[in-house]
Amino acid sequence: MNKRTIVPLPDLDLPGLLALNNAHAKETSWLDEIQLNALMQKACYARGVKPAEAFLLALDPSAKYDNRNFNWFRERYRNFVYIDRIVVASTSRRQGLAGALYADLIEWAAQREYDFVGCEVNKVPPNLSSDVFHEKMGFTQVGEGHLSTDKQVRYLVRHI
Repeated sequence: MNKRTIVPLPDLDLPGLLALNNAHAKETSWLDEIQLNALMQKACYARGVKPAEAFLLALDPSAKYDNRNFNWFRERYRNFVYIDRIVVASTSRRQGLAGALYADLIEWAAQREYDFVGCEVNKVPPNLSSDVFHEKMGFTQVGEGHLSTDKQVRYLVRHI
């Protein structure tokens, strides 16, 4: 990761994080500053790479969070960490940041005795690079969701 350090999100540039998130809103969802702060408060894991190159937000079942994909996991499982979003700046891709954040999250979750880390990946429209990444990280499919006529997802888990 080229001497980059993973730090808590409050240590990062909030306007930079917001800009990074919203540059990738098609994949994640658009947030304003209030929404980003609220999501960070709900997250059990909120870390990134300075100044705002990449970040990951994850929640556990205790989070008061109304999100269709998160609720899919909460309705089926009791002891998990759900990756709500991971974003890497376009200029920082292919440098191992996503893998480092995932590895850090998995280690963090293992220390707290969660059963698995879960997420969703777009099936329609397809996200082939994400499919390859998640397979490499040891994730397997446990379900599917049909969010709209033009958006379908695959639910994935990585057991700890």
